[in-house]
Order: sequence, then C-alpha cells, then structure tokens
Amino acid sequence: MIQSPLKLRQPFLSKNILFFTALLAFLFVFIYSAPELLAQEAADEEVKKQTMLDNVLNAGLWMVPLILASVAMIGFVVYNFIELNQNKFNPVELKAGLLDHMQNVRVRSAIEMASGHPSYLGRMVAASLPQFDATNTEDFGREDVDDAVAEFTISNNKRYLTNIGYLGVIGQIAPMLGLLGTVVGMMGAFNTLAAEGQADPSTLAGDIGLAMVTTASGLIVAIPSIFFFFFQRNRFNRLVADCHQDVSELLDASYEAANADQIMAKVPEGFQA
Repeated sequence: MIQSPLKLRQPFLSKNILFFTALLAFLFVFIYSAPELLAQEAADEEVKKQTMLDNVLNAGLWMVPLILASVAMIGFVVYNFIELNQNKFNPVELKAGLLDHMQNVRVRSAIEMASGHPSYLGRMVAASLPQFDATNTEDFGREDVDDAVAEFTISNNKRYLTNIGYLGVIGQIAPMLGLLGTVVGMMGAFNTLAAEGQADPSTLAGDIGLAMVTTASGLIVAIPSIFFFFFQRNRFNRLVADCHQDVSELLDASYEAANADQIMAKVPEGFQA
C-alpha cells in the first residue's frame, strides 16, 4: 500500500508570543519616552521638566478611551495568538491518525476520531466526511465533501475573523481619538490666548500638552494594532488553507487505497500483450 509522506510542522506559538510581547513592550517604552526626551531644553536647567506620566495625567479624561483601547488591543493580540495555534487547528498527530484510517478506507473510524477532537481540522472532518459516498466509485462523492467543507468554513470562520477584526477597528479608531484630543487641546490654547492676550506659557502648557500627548498616544495604540491585524489575519488564512489541504490529502489517500488494484492493472495506451 502506498504511504503518503507526512510533513511534520513544529508549532511556534511560544516563540511568537515572546517575540511580539517584547516588541509591544519596546514600542510602548520607546515611543512614550521619545516625546519627553525631545521636549527637554538643555538651555534652561532651572525649568522643571514634566515626565510623560505628568503629561498623561494632565490630559485627564481624554486618555481614558486610549488607555482602554490599548488594553483591549493587547488582550486581543494575546488571545488570538493562543487561538491561532497549529495544535488547535491541524495537529500533526490527528492528521497522522486520520491518514492511517483513510489509507485503509476506514471512513467511519476516521469520522469517530475526528468527532472526538476539538481542533479545527477535527471539526471540519467530522462535518464533511459523512458526505463520503462509498457507492460512488468514481470519486466517492468528493464534490459533496468539498461543499460540506466550504459550509463548515463559512460558519466557523466568523468567530476567528471577528476577534482579528477588532484589531483593525482599534487601529482605525485610536488615531481619531488622538486627533480629537489634539483639536480640543488646541482650541483650549487659542481660547486662553483670546481671553488673556499675552498668556503665560505655563498657562498654555496644559492645553498644548493635551494636544501632543493624545496624538502620540493614538499612534502608539494604532501602529501595533494594524500590524497585528494583518499578521494574525494572514496566519489564520494559512492555517485554514492547511486544513483544506489536509482534507484533500485524506480523500486522495482513500481513493488511491480503494483503487490501488485497478490503478496497477491499467495497461498503458497502445501496449499490446
């Protein structure tokens, strides 16, 4: 019996989480510190320098939605990394067991094995293989199996795509929130100038600080959100494509096993015994 080679793929979830957690930490520390460093004036040593935390506190309630957005972004990134794991989509040991059953045309056993496995591939096989038609010796009802796979994909992908899509929403809303804070801060600064004429710079510091801090904070939240949105969406698409390929390999294995004798007995065209 022809054995199909199994490509072993090692999951790398832990490495991804460590790398991107470190990347997030670096972005937050570096970008939050950058405005403070740029704002320092070496020529005036006696002026009290405000820290970034002071600027955030001065921004007041305008920072609350941005802080909530950053917390939500980190939560969705970590959650998606946990969910988008090869062991939760197409574990190697499950595929090996299913392939063994299908190579011996044990379709019912393959369905039972898949039904007891919570992975994406297990649920996909359990939903599609019942359409396998052993009486159709031409292709074993492959078209019906493919249709069942497509229906399963449509109904099960919503949850994953929704959680990934939230990152895209955060990436679009965060800069708008920052821009709104900037506009409000500049309006406050101009109102102060209009009311007092030559205003004391310290009087304008709060409004200008609000404008700058909210803009920077909005970008700090938006940039990693957009990055992880595309990264995790592409990873999800690849995992789903791998599951589709696995189901196709299972069907090929059963067809080759069931028709092995006929395939070997076929006489090449034009050959005369």
